[in-house]
Amino acid sequence: MMSQAPSTARPAMVAVFPEPGRLITHAYRELQIAATGTKEQLKALGDLNALPRPWEPGSCTNPDLRLELWQWLEAVVTWLNSQYVWDVAAMMPSCWPQHPHLVHEIAVLADQRRRAATALSSDALEEWHRYALPAFTERMRQRLKAHCEEGHQAWPAKGRHTRHVAAAAVNERHDIYRADTADTALRCPISLGHEVQ
Repeated sequence: MMSQAPSTARPAMVAVFPEPGRLITHAYRELQIAATGTKEQLKALGDLNALPRPWEPGSCTNPDLRLELWQWLEAVVTWLNSQYVWDVAAMMPSCWPQHPHLVHEIAVLADQRRRAATALSSDALEEWHRYALPAFTERMRQRLKAHCEEGHQAWPAKGRHTRHVAAAAVNERHDIYRADTADTALRCPISLGHEVQ
């Protein structure tokens, strides 16, 4: 009986980019048909504006699709943190779902990385490495600063946002819009080639 040598298997040098799930893949397939399909295929899709776009989470209104999107973005963030981050300052915080600005950007970053991986040359991936990822990382650093290093912190701009959406502030802005519109109408009686009545 031969004894087996101890395993010397090492982890892979790189991890594969996370694949989106079945529903997201279907959404991407429909978007591809919308971009390149025949008239019959386009008609079968219905309202093209209603198609979910995974890079725009708000467009994913089907609860199952939305959950799958969150699961995919979670895997993408984990992958990015393990494959592209060396310094802690570039690490996406575990509280990223509580930061809408990160959610929006991570969805776009994931979409661009997915598309770059499907290209038939390395050009798109080089663009992603050179521009998309570093630009995202820099914006993330600037926006988060050190707020979430030791756990999620409350939104520092919450007070200012609350004042911005308060009824008095909204009404004041609407009054300014109406006054500007009235002034413009007086100065420019012709709009889009038609006389104002």
